Amino acid sequence: EKIIPTTCPFCGVGCRLDLHLNGNQISHVTTPYDDLTSKGNLCVKGRYGWDFVYHHDRVLTPLIRKDFDAGTATRRRAPARRDDWREASWDEALDVVTTRFAEIVEKHGPDSAAVFCCAKATNEDNYALQKLFRAVIGTNNIDHCTRLCHAGSVVALQMAVGSSAMSNSGSDIYACDVAIVTGSNTAESHPIIALQFKDAVMRHDTKLIIVDPRRVEMVNFAALWLQQRPGTDVPLFSAMANVIIQEKLCNNAFLDARTENFETFAKAMQDFTPEMAERISGVPAEKIIRAARMYATAKNGAIYWSLGIPEHTHGTENALALVHLALLTGHIGRRGTGLNPLRGQNNVQGASDAGAMPWHYPGYQESNDPRTVEKFRAKWGHTPPVGRGLTTTEIADAWGTGAVKAQYVMGENPLMSEPNLRHAHHAIEHLEFLVCQDVFINETGRYADVILPSATFAEKDGTYTNTDRRVQRVRKAFEPLGQARADWEIISAVATRLEQKLKRPRTAYWAYKHPSEIWDEMRELVPAIAGISYERLETERLQWPVPTLDSPGTPFLFGETFPRGRAKFFPLVYQPSVEEPDEKYPYALTTGRVLYQRIPCENGSPVRVSSRRGNVVLRARVTEKAAPGVVFVPFHYAEAAANTLTIDALDPQAKIPEYKICAVKIEPATLRELQDALPLDLIPLLAPSAPRAEPMRESF
Repeated sequence: EKIIPTTCPFCGVGCRLDLHLNGNQISHVTTPYDDLTSKGNLCVKGRYGWDFVYHHDRVLTPLIRKDFDAGTATRRRAPARRDDWREASWDEALDVVTTRFAEIVEKHGPDSAAVFCCAKATNEDNYALQKLFRAVIGTNNIDHCTRLCHAGSVVALQMAVGSSAMSNSGSDIYACDVAIVTGSNTAESHPIIALQFKDAVMRHDTKLIIVDPRRVEMVNFAALWLQQRPGTDVPLFSAMANVIIQEKLCNNAFLDARTENFETFAKAMQDFTPEMAERISGVPAEKIIRAARMYATAKNGAIYWSLGIPEHTHGTENALALVHLALLTGHIGRRGTGLNPLRGQNNVQGASDAGAMPWHYPGYQESNDPRTVEKFRAKWGHTPPVGRGLTTTEIADAWGTGAVKAQYVMGENPLMSEPNLRHAHHAIEHLEFLVCQDVFINETGRYADVILPSATFAEKDGTYTNTDRRVQRVRKAFEPLGQARADWEIISAVATRLEQKLKRPRTAYWAYKHPSEIWDEMRELVPAIAGISYERLETERLQWPVPTLDSPGTPFLFGETFPRGRAKFFPLVYQPSVEEPDEKYPYALTTGRVLYQRIPCENGSPVRVSSRRGNVVLRARVTEKAAPGVVFVPFHYAEAAANTLTIDALDPQAKIPEYKICAVKIEPATLRELQDALPLDLIPLLAPSAPRAEPMRESF
């Protein structure tokens, strides 16, 4: 038996996985008890969720649509079926991709192309892909799913303190006396962090304040639960700030030494009384006062949040309201405190660090700073584009207007993740060329002209960066199945050919032989990771910033100063959500991971949930987890995609959609309607002649 240590490819916690191999077959997965993150524990996904590597639907050879030359109108009106693709060699597929991109870019300009990078791929994969689009094509139309999750948090933290990452380590919960956990179904989204929360409560007497519209599992471990109405976070947290100011619970020494604009902020907070917040949020004023006192008087107080905070049209303001609480009390800059956005995907932090964003080069270096532009020009041999590119949601709109004509998608699925999916489906019809690089053919891939087969996490080397800024190795356990290739290898091959077809001077380096070479290039350009080498990662798990090779890393940020100098307060006003329940659509929809409503219905009965944008038919589950009037629909299932219902209104600053609230109605449906809602062609998407792994037997 051979054991390969690697990192879990699922959530942002970043647990170590030991892959136990019999030949090229993973027999089972364990994790060591001395692992800093998992401490010997794995959730069900990490321990048993690796079998997708051998799934019969994997794409194992390049595919090209048979009607590729038939024209856009006939090609993308409906998703492709199995027989609509043909197998191709890598040379042919790469030639088609680079020829079409070159034709479109030469005719319509660099900004007619766009790319979605991938929060599931490695740092090296994402760096290479953004480099391809900046250095070779010349566009900043580069984004990934951070735009659809924590974009509001990123903007708020950059505004207030100058850095958008989680400030503290996950294990700091053990040094925390009181923790606010809000907008996070931690037990399901980040199970190992939830386990640490529970352990801290039971063994270390940590007090949890859970703020959530639903009775999530962590409520069972809470000292206090504030069940607010969806979309009312600003008045709730601002009322807590009001209490802290009025009762003189502020850390005045911290305010004087390290913040600015407090007086203006304090004046604005006078309107946010607990009574006013109770009227809007539904949380009793006495609970708001108690929560404020608990957090402010703690020796060490921390704030943790997930997507329930930023996924609003006022998501930036929601996150700022949390930042204000930490600044008022000085609960930042030491162990057991901090501002801690829990990142969702395994490498959404790393993809952002690597430059998969429309207005930042790698390392969050501004794309409109002349010194930054020159720095990257000197390294890449091409002048990268200056200024702001389009975000994910803006790119999808640009498909429909024709502004974006060629789209490259690596490991993302916008036809499931975009809000108002009917609009996205209509827009994608207008693309002239679509290439998808992935392990499977997903809903978006079924509209692609070319499919490029990617290697899985078990078949490639690289690094992920987890939610608390910890860079960790991903190690190849065996060669990719079939003709699949590592993403960075595919990207390098595309870049080399595209440089020739666009007649670019071949000065940008693409002859990488190993992802460590890509990482070393990143280190030269990004000061925060300059001291992190592959050699160090063999024995150390380092949290950036690590500016030098002798730096031990940074377990918590802001110990002495903030990147922007003084942290800044921002006066807030309450803005209701764009679409709230009314007489026609009387329920508030929130999305995430079960269904509650006040209509005559039983568990398992079919219901139709409708918004102003569409409807889905699904089975009801009656539960007391949500407040009356709140409907919860999981966003995972293509058969009843929650984003058919969601509104495409955006946070004006972060450009993140309002996934967490829109108005819906619920009506009884029939079993026939439920059956008709299921897909008619759950097709096997593996080309028949592609090699398959032997079917796995149950190991446990």
